[in-house]
Amino acid sequence: MTSDTLINAYFFVGGVLLILVLLGLIASAIFPGLSKNSKLFFISSFSILIFSLISYVIDIYIYTDPSLAWAERIVSFLETFLPSTLMPFLTSYILYYSKEDIKKSKLFYINISLLTLLFALLVSTQFTNAFYYFTEDNQFIRGDLYPILIIPMIGLILINLFAIIKKRNQLGKRHFVSFLIYLLPLLIVMIVQMFASVFILIVIAVSLSALSMLAIIMQEYIEQYLDQQRKIADQRASIAVLEMRPHFIYNTMTSIYYLCEQDAQKAQQVTLDFTTYLRKNFNAITNKDPIPFIEELEHTRAYLAVVKAQFEDNLVVTFDTPHTSFRLPPLTLQPLVENAVKYGMDSDAPEALSVSIKTEKTNTGNILVVEDNGPGISQDDNNEPHIALKNIRERLSAIGATLAISSHENGGTIINIFIPDKINN
Repeated sequence: MTSDTLINAYFFVGGVLLILVLLGLIASAIFPGLSKNSKLFFISSFSILIFSLISYVIDIYIYTDPSLAWAERIVSFLETFLPSTLMPFLTSYILYYSKEDIKKSKLFYINISLLTLLFALLVSTQFTNAFYYFTEDNQFIRGDLYPILIIPMIGLILINLFAIIKKRNQLGKRHFVSFLIYLLPLLIVMIVQMFASVFILIVIAVSLSALSMLAIIMQEYIEQYLDQQRKIADQRASIAVLEMRPHFIYNTMTSIYYLCEQDAQKAQQVTLDFTTYLRKNFNAITNKDPIPFIEELEHTRAYLAVVKAQFEDNLVVTFDTPHTSFRLPPLTLQPLVENAVKYGMDSDAPEALSVSIKTEKTNTGNILVVEDNGPGISQDDNNEPHIALKNIRERLSAIGATLAISSHENGGTIINIFIPDKINN
């Protein structure tokens, strides 16, 4: 590879890394899930890396112009010192996550001491050739004391590596892994740097390590955000249960009252079904995890038994559920069937309301279909059925499942739910 080709490759690598680090800076600044301390760490780190990369690009430019040889020592000072300033920031971040007071931490003050030592050594390089020097044609030559210059830099990395290993239980697995990804590549290239000039690898390692660490931590915050949304959806479901429509309870109790005189045995059965329905409803408030489909099916059957006692032949329900070996969020099927009954029942309609519940197993998951021949749900009608469906869709989405709504040409609604197999593993 010719000298010009090599220099162009260095410029290209520096430019790509600069763009990636700029994207990291923007992402850490605008991402809403990061905590205040995380934002401070990443914004500071990426800002330092940007200046380091700019120094690196300037160094390449100076290398191609011997008349600028006088600036080499200054640029080399910045290239070496700036990446090392990342270590105290990392120490602060580790202490933050391990809930330790930075003012009382010996680790932090050791970092500052090593960084001060490195600064003093780098200042001395401006006045002596013992560490390194440049020839008239800008060639970098190591001095006998050059390894001494690397020792504080390796010390900074080792101190932080020691800290994360010691505090791995407080940090948690994901942060522990992300800190390892950040430090280990740097440690390796710094050890190599003691024996051979691989500064380009240092620049690449520190940039990619920081970006990898940001990606891992952002993933954690995204998962926390999704979990928070799932909890909000569960709370909405709980509120919906607690706010059961008074008219449904009133109508059911009235039906039981008259049945006691007309058909005592049927009144007992309706009372039992209504009790099962209420128990399933209130159990759903405390059960946030996906439940076996068979439990949700029992809940739905209890509800329909109560409703059929009121509407008798005006409601026809069919079950085609040969597949029941899957799980779903509580209060998924029953509210869908309740919506179908509430908004589809019309005593003046020429035919009875028909509601069908079907299940099917596929190669990748489980399908649940609720279908009715009612008037359907208007797409521009922002009313209760839409609110209920939105709530169910949010809870399904939180576990990776989907809900799709379609309509028959002559009226009626089809709700199709797909639950991937991974939910049940």
